[in-house]
Amino acid sequence: MLFVRYENWKSYLKYYPITTILFVANIIMYLIVVFNGGASDKNTILKFGALTNVEGYNEWWRYLTSLFLHGGFSHLLFNDFAILVFCPPLERLLGAWRYALLYLLSGVIGNILSVAHYNRLGDVLITLGASGAVYGVYGAYLYIALLQRNLMDDSSRKTIYALLFIGIFFSFAMGTDQIKINWMAHLGGVVGGFFIYGLMARILKKRYRRS
Repeated sequence: MLFVRYENWKSYLKYYPITTILFVANIIMYLIVVFNGGASDKNTILKFGALTNVEGYNEWWRYLTSLFLHGGFSHLLFNDFAILVFCPPLERLLGAWRYALLYLLSGVIGNILSVAHYNRLGDVLITLGASGAVYGVYGAYLYIALLQRNLMDDSSRKTIYALLFIGIFFSFAMGTDQIKINWMAHLGGVVGGFFIYGLMARILKKRYRRS
């Protein structure tokens, strides 16, 4: 089972440096927001990098910074738990920097699709959270489960299917709160992670053939 963690903290820090950085960065930014008015204050979350399509606040860097902000403790807990438990095997498989690239790009793709979707609807969007990036990791695992079955055991494969089914279901079912549940960011993250991992896998495969 890929997603059972046996490491002690010292080994965890050694083997999963990017995952550790992402985990800690989310906590730090959460505390900064809390001590500056809290996530319920729109001015505060916009100040610290929430993504929005509101004119004057639609800077490009928000597509990235919003991935490290959260709308409350439960939001942070859900995403940081997922990062802590489910992300490490992908970091070991891809290597630290390719994994970091997949995580961040998946989140950005989810954010881009979110803004495009809400712009098409003509609705105001204010969104934040690591969910799009986390779902990008799930998307990478989906690629492995479907197309690299030798790299994943049956229990882990079933876990990924269950996570995606439950996650997407609740994303749609609870989509009225556009700050905490942004179904387009989740869906975009899955799609982004699936294709980014597929591209990386093909590139790595070609390199192995040449060596």
